[in-house]
Amino acid sequence: LGKLRAGPMVAAGGWRRAGLALAAVLGLALAAWRRRRLRPLREVLFFPSTPTCSEVLLAEAAEPEGASQPCLCPLPHGDCALNRLLRHILSARRSLELCLFAFSSPELGRAVCLLHRRGVRVRIVTDAQYMGLRGSQIGLLRLAGIQVRHDQESGYMHHKFAVVDRRVVITGSLNWTTQAIQNNRENVLVVEDAEFVKPFLEEFERMWEEYDPVNYKFF
Repeated sequence: LGKLRAGPMVAAGGWRRAGLALAAVLGLALAAWRRRRLRPLREVLFFPSTPTCSEVLLAEAAEPEGASQPCLCPLPHGDCALNRLLRHILSARRSLELCLFAFSSPELGRAVCLLHRRGVRVRIVTDAQYMGLRGSQIGLLRLAGIQVRHDQESGYMHHKFAVVDRRVVITGSLNWTTQAIQNNRENVLVVEDAEFVKPFLEEFERMWEEYDPVNYKFF
């Protein structure tokens, strides 16, 4: 009788231990997932970018439900530095501040327009001499309703950075031009760190106010 009674108790104890072990494993997995999710974004991109199709990525951003349509682009599909940069830009949900010397990349121009149409607040500071060059995206972005301001000095506005949702800064040597993306040796650093984002935002806001058209001086 004692052995008969001990059997269910042993079985119950085994199930209890198994349940505790499973809970411990799930707890460790959840903790690891939280650590990965909370880990700040850090990425370095190098150019020139491998020629790769960006149409699928832009189509998905424009119409997520229609992104399954086959792409007729002759370029190979896959990941590349340009597509990774596009994903970081398209991740904006509230705001995008752009400070660029030259901007002629049609892919990046389309991405910025998509954000604007999505309701993201987009502001651009650029160089007066380069904004009017043939192929510049600045005129198209202005026509789309995006706010643009430019310098008024003889020196270049040579910054090249973007701030996504006031929490991620994207900066480096890269001008947002097809030439730089496809041919030049360039670098881009993507950092999610409030300590680094803050001075870039402050510099942007300082220039945004300085380049307000009401403050322009013409001689």
